Amino acid sequence: MNLDLYVITDETIAAGHTHAEIARLAIAGGADVIQLRDKACGRDILCRIGREIREITRETGTLFIVNDLLDVAISCGADGVHLGQGDMRVDAARRAAPRPFVIGVSVGSVREAVAAEDGGADYVAVSPVFSTTSKDDAGPGHGLAALREIRAEVSIPVIAIGGISRDNVGAVIRAGADGIAVISAVAGQPDITAAARDLKDRITAAKQECRR
Repeated sequence: MNLDLYVITDETIAAGHTHAEIARLAIAGGADVIQLRDKACGRDILCRIGREIREITRETGTLFIVNDLLDVAISCGADGVHLGQGDMRVDAARRAAPRPFVIGVSVGSVREAVAAEDGGADYVAVSPVFSTTSKDDAGPGHGLAALREIRAEVSIPVIAIGGISRDNVGAVIRAGADGIAVISAVAGQPDITAAARDLKDRITAAKQECRR
């Protein structure tokens, strides 16, 4: 499960691009994961959008995740769901989901990360690492120290999200992140493909540096 570059779709910042277009352009730049996230759409519309993205990601072998809604994820044939702390419990989602199925969980502390792993999560996302304006409910950034602590306490992949850009992505990887999740750093850029490619190159370079 390659989680290096995890791109979250957001039509409100994407200069007229649809969720499906964001997905296609980001994948062209090297995105390994696409997450469909839209807090305003109803379930029927999300399912339709999800099926469009499923077709795109199936052609490229890209992991496709739906934010929050397990029923939508299952309905559109996604590879998995990403849950927040206020969403469905991980163990309940695991029992209800088909197999194989990826379940990720947003966490902000070691306690939450360990609980997510114990409940059956496949990865955790430290959210937010830095303060961000892309998610209204994100709260203050936890910082790289919290990322390092969480990485040390769980055995599943740890993704970093929140305020990550081309300027700090190297530091985030060196702090122990297995991958980064971004919204504005890709979907909000004039050239989505170029932005994704630049981030992917920086992730690869930082990981190579860590292996030396």
